[in-house]
Amino acid sequence: MRKLDVEELGRISADEFKSVEKMPLVVVLDNVRSLHNVGAVFRTSDAFLVESIYLCGITSTPPNAEIHKTALGAEFSVDWKYFENTQDAIRLLHEEGYYVYSVEQVEGSVSLPDLKLERDKKYAIVMGNEVKGVLQEVVDMSDACIELPQYGTKHSLNVSVTTGIVIWDFFKQIGRK
Repeated sequence: MRKLDVEELGRISADEFKSVEKMPLVVVLDNVRSLHNVGAVFRTSDAFLVESIYLCGITSTPPNAEIHKTALGAEFSVDWKYFENTQDAIRLLHEEGYYVYSVEQVEGSVSLPDLKLERDKKYAIVMGNEVKGVLQEVVDMSDACIELPQYGTKHSLNVSVTTGIVIWDFFKQIGRK
């Protein structure tokens, strides 16, 4: 086997990305403190044609050298908005017809393998702070919660890893490419 070089991968440009049909998914970062996590979410969102990222609260925004270090330019291709508080972002998403899932361990959560999405609906996923998770007020505003099953000793995964897993599952179900 021979590794493919960058030209052989046939990737689209950042300008082309703007006009390509996106997956109807908004990723909401609720007070994510790590710039590396923010950058990784941008990069994953670019890879799977996420519509937009909402950066909320203490979550840093581009331009930022530390975000760029992980995003590798995806902060220029993926649309994003900043909200002072996550609740405002959730209100806007609801007004625009999005079904909002918080990714959090709660009573009555839906296990990710059991999640069934509809191709004609718009979705948002809320990802929480590395220590405190999704704010309870935001969980209360969500339409439902998704939980990733875990079988080891730790009770959570890194937020950018979790985001990647959830985006991949959404892409498999509703990706438009």
